[in-house]
Amino acid sequence: MKKLLLLILFLIVFVMPVFAKQHNSDDDFDKKTTEYLNLEWWKVYEDDFLTSHLQKLYQENYDLKNAQLKVKENEKLIKIQLAQELPSLTFDGFISRDFRSSMQKFGDMSIPSYSQSNFQLPLTMAYEIDIWGKNHLKTKMNKERLEIAKQAQRAAYITLTSDFTAQYFNLIKTDKLLSLQNKLIEIQSDIVSKTKDKFEAGLCSVNEVLNEEKILTKFNEEKNTLEDDREVFLNVLRVYLAQAEGEIERKSFEDVKLPENIPLEINSEIINNRPDYIMTESELRRSGYDVRIARKELLPSFVIFGQIGLNAYSLSSMFKSASQFANAGIMPAFDLFSGGRKIAFLQFKKYQYDEALNNYKKTILEDIKEVNLGLSGYKTALKNYNESVKRVNKQNQLNKLMKEKNEIGAASKLETLYSDEADILTLKEEVSDKINCLISIISLYKAVGGKNLYKIEENI
Repeated sequence: MKKLLLLILFLIVFVMPVFAKQHNSDDDFDKKTTEYLNLEWWKVYEDDFLTSHLQKLYQENYDLKNAQLKVKENEKLIKIQLAQELPSLTFDGFISRDFRSSMQKFGDMSIPSYSQSNFQLPLTMAYEIDIWGKNHLKTKMNKERLEIAKQAQRAAYITLTSDFTAQYFNLIKTDKLLSLQNKLIEIQSDIVSKTKDKFEAGLCSVNEVLNEEKILTKFNEEKNTLEDDREVFLNVLRVYLAQAEGEIERKSFEDVKLPENIPLEINSEIINNRPDYIMTESELRRSGYDVRIARKELLPSFVIFGQIGLNAYSLSSMFKSASQFANAGIMPAFDLFSGGRKIAFLQFKKYQYDEALNNYKKTILEDIKEVNLGLSGYKTALKNYNESVKRVNKQNQLNKLMKEKNEIGAASKLETLYSDEADILTLKEEVSDKINCLISIISLYKAVGGKNLYKIEENI
């Protein structure tokens, strides 16, 4: 009988865990996080500086590191819960020495003072029979939590890389605007100087001089704001890259490529790819498991237990056959009265499920809205950029005509300076519209769940 019990203990404790092992190597984990980075999409911009920064972001950013750790934490929670589905084997050794200094009576029997050693060396096995599947449901629930953590990590990658890229292009825009602003200030300074000459010659009033000087102060103010914006963008990008100081390498505005042929229509089913949609879907399933678990808590539980070991009162007799002991049994447990706690807990979980269902429905609507807004924002930004390009071409023609008039004496130098100024102001609008178009593409990329916009129809 003892040998049979030992065999059963061995099979339960050492064989069953083999079927519960999970394979999840760090290589697989790193491969998945690299996919979240989606360098294939960012290479569309043909900017080596950008892709280099994003790779550093992947390696150094603390928010991404914490998102990775959160996934690993939830993987361990699954293993912890999986252990609840398996039997446990413990060794609870007990060695003591009793000293009875007075006579003890047990009815008519008297036991004089004595001293005695106690040696207990048992192996104890316990296993809750998962008749109702409660523990297995808890494992499934933790797997949904893991999926939520993975999608939260993916969302962090999409958000951080998108925000970083948007700030990167804003920095490039600010560089270009500052360059144009310096030219504006230079031209406006010439205008002020020539207007003063006109005033001294009696060809204009002092009001014209004051107005031109006022415009110059406005241009200087805009320059100060642009310099401050550039410093802000630099500091933000340094934080993303986890560096305290140093320059951020970047392309010049002229080398920035605007991706072409971005789709102007997107199937609403693309929201199935969004991390927040998948998270709320997993949260809904997790809440459903919670309700089922709470319902099964109302049912009785059954624990198989057994012990085998040694129980002796002296070291000399410890390993004799008389000191060996073994026992086994099954222990049913059922709460006859708990003050309504379990019923209230079940109702509480049902309310949480209804809340998760409402969040799921709301997320669908919000996601569709965000995709539509991203798409309309891109269309508008693209139209505005195309119009600004036309406007720049028209202004270039006007400026060229003005210079030709100046050469034949039909226009003054001051009129040429006004034309140059208008040319630069139009260029500033084009610069802003081009970067705004780029950023609208990034916003659309975020809205569709970080999917390559050129492969938008795949796996919908």
